[in-house]
Parts: sequence; C-alpha cells; structure tokens
Amino acid sequence: MRLLHTMLRVGNLQRSIDFYTQVLGMTLLRTTDNPEYKYTLAIVGYDGGNPGQAEIELTYNYGVDHYDLGSAYGHIALAVSDAKAACERIRGAGGNVTREAGPVKGGSTVIAFVTDPDGYKIELIERPTAA
Repeated sequence: MRLLHTMLRVGNLQRSIDFYTQVLGMTLLRTTDNPEYKYTLAIVGYDGGNPGQAEIELTYNYGVDHYDLGSAYGHIALAVSDAKAACERIRGAGGNVTREAGPVKGGSTVIAFVTDPDGYKIELIERPTAA
C-alpha cells in the first residue's frame, strides 16, 4: 500500500489553490469540475505528485463556504530544510504562522505551524536534507 492523497474540504477553491501554490510552493497538478454532482476538485502537490509524493485534494462543494473542522483533525506535516526561514517566507507571502520555529515540546526536533485559509493546521518539520 502507498499513501496517495489527503482530502480537505474548502470554502473557497481559488483562495485555497493560491495558498497551497503561492504560499507553500506546491504545484496545481490538475482540476476536475463535476457540475452534475456539484463539486470541484483541485489536486496540489510537490514534485509532480503521485507516484513520487502524496498529494492534497482540495474539494469545493458548490455553495458551501465554511466547514466545522471538529476536534479529530490534527495536521498535515511538511519537511523543510530550515523552519525559521520557511516561516519568514510563508509570512512574507501572506501566510499565517501560528507557532514560530522552535524545538518540539519534550524533544529537539525543530517544528513550526501555519494555518491555511480554512483553518487547517500544517506542521513544518525541520529536516536539513529536505529540498
């Protein structure tokens, strides 16, 4: 088995595409509009997505502009070579840094958190070998 994608329901598709591509540096890989069933999908990811990397499926259901995230969702994690620099770049691109780069509680791994326009949390994990 292999992880293919994570699906996030979004309230404004273009706003989310802009965040994941312009703020986090992903590529819009493909879109699918399905008017009969009233939804549009946008697939974003790094390095061409599948099969090399998992993708994020942004799902917009026509007419729904907000979702209750609930208490079960945690976060998506991305490897970065320098968490502090990534936070500065993300903030400079209009992103919302919600936890500055620093050691994880009880450990030494440097992490940071950002939040996307719909409130989904994204953890940045510093890995010096990350591209």
